[in-house]
Amino acid sequence: MDIQYYTKTLKLRIRDKHSKFLCAQAKEVNLVWNYVNDLSMQILKREQRFCSAYDLAPYTKGSTKEGLTLHSQSVQAITEEYVTRRKQFKKVKLRWRKSGGSKRSLGWIPFKSSAIRYKNGQVFYCGKAVGLWDSYGLSKYELGTGSFSEDARGRWYLNVTVKVNQKTESGGQLIGVDLGCKEAATASDGDKVHGRRYRALEQKLALAQRARNKYRVKSIHAKIKNQRKDDLHKFSSALVKRSGAIFVGNVSPTGMAKTKNAKSSLDAGWGILKSMLEYKCRWADIVFGEVNEAYTTQTCSCCGSISSSSPKGRADLGIRSWTCVVCGTHHDRDINAAINIAKRGESQFLVGAGQCPPVVGIPVL
Repeated sequence: MDIQYYTKTLKLRIRDKHSKFLCAQAKEVNLVWNYVNDLSMQILKREQRFCSAYDLAPYTKGSTKEGLTLHSQSVQAITEEYVTRRKQFKKVKLRWRKSGGSKRSLGWIPFKSSAIRYKNGQVFYCGKAVGLWDSYGLSKYELGTGSFSEDARGRWYLNVTVKVNQKTESGGQLIGVDLGCKEAATASDGDKVHGRRYRALEQKLALAQRARNKYRVKSIHAKIKNQRKDDLHKFSSALVKRSGAIFVGNVSPTGMAKTKNAKSSLDAGWGILKSMLEYKCRWADIVFGEVNEAYTTQTCSCCGSISSSSPKGRADLGIRSWTCVVCGTHHDRDINAAINIAKRGESQFLVGAGQCPPVVGIPVL
């Protein structure tokens, strides 16, 4: 029986005493990036063609002999990343990476697997030992490609890919997830993630901004980000463990960001949650899908009718519970929508495939 491996990215905090070395390396990364960016534009104007990473490789060959202390594998990784991002964003030229000033680019140092080695709680890069907090036990893994990255507070992290063959435990329930603003996400079995981390610290953030305390502002933003990711990780992991199939509404975060509810929708982190559920379901080998969530809030999950008492449109966002006048069932707004999403996912993805776990919903009131 063949063992199926999955690629996972681990993020580990690097000790602050190495920041000076990493910042110096990041400046050289910016130099190579800007050189490749300019060279690609010149070749395009002269020869009317876009360069691949293979085409650009001869121009950067031997750069470490000309004074750069970057690892040669990092130089190749920069070129490959540049070509990948140019294709992804469909740009003729990408932005310059700035090494100084108030709008400098955050530090970033890519590397390939052959450029890094782990031993006794340290990673060796360019002949230098870089200490870190090893919370994953890197000695158990074979390190792949990755990067060193800097956050807004000047803290550095190691991001490295590893291969794992463990599958997450999963249950047999079919669960729908309704994404919202008041509750970031609500599952059909009643589990919820509240979210609204930005709202909770909004006043403190405003005080720090008026005081022009930049370090305090960055710290508050980092705290909001970390709390939001922690909430969504816990919610998504628990959901996958008890599910056999998960379906999410196709609400668009970018679309909602253009409405009056932009702040609440961005604070909820819908895009992050969808990504988490997608890759965790893939690891656990369970079904994941997005379904059209139109009218899921208005439709009664018991009788399937759209009654006159159901909440409709943005004007009725304040209605959190309602009673169907057709069958008399009392609904929680978000749970009712989540159950309808689960039913649509069942009919769209599972019917005819021979795998139909029961739709899970909490008892009606």
